[in-house]
Amino acid sequence: MCRIASLLLLQRLKGSISGDARDFNNIETRANIKYFFLQDKAQKKIQAILTETLGEHVPSYATVKNWVAQFKRGDFSTRDAPRPRRPKTVNTPEIIDQIHELILVDRRISARSTSEQLGISRERVGFIIHENLDMRKLSAKWVPKCLNEDQKRQRCPSSEQHLEFFGRDPNDFLSGAIGDHGRNVVISI
Repeated sequence: MCRIASLLLLQRLKGSISGDARDFNNIETRANIKYFFLQDKAQKKIQAILTETLGEHVPSYATVKNWVAQFKRGDFSTRDAPRPRRPKTVNTPEIIDQIHELILVDRRISARSTSEQLGISRERVGFIIHENLDMRKLSAKWVPKCLNEDQKRQRCPSSEQHLEFFGRDPNDFLSGAIGDHGRNVVISI
């Protein structure tokens, strides 16, 4: 009876290997290792049975040995233990804008105090300042490496303002922009 049940389990396991893709389900393999462990089979015997059935897709002897050791400790779960995940990235546009606003308010602000105010790591704040905002410390002040990022940030509010002026009176667009602010507006096309 035991031999028939083990053959049925192995047949099911072998059936989970499909075509050329060879989709191999580790949970089913672990369940079979668990089954043979509960039948008091030795690790080498379990490896031999799996090798006979699965051929080249058999797990290594070290894998069988590790799972048998886990079952001996009383942990009969066949699923992987949860692993720590990669930390969430804080390079969202909102965080970048918050850091940029803090720097524009006080160019002498340190990355440490910025990280304390926003609740993110100092290294991440430094990365955002240097890589996303293209700024560096110069004589205790944050200054842009080049004006590209600041110009990009100013471009959106300026465009919205121009669109608002254009929406008021499309025929008198330029005079409205100059009249409202008392300065020349350069529009590049």
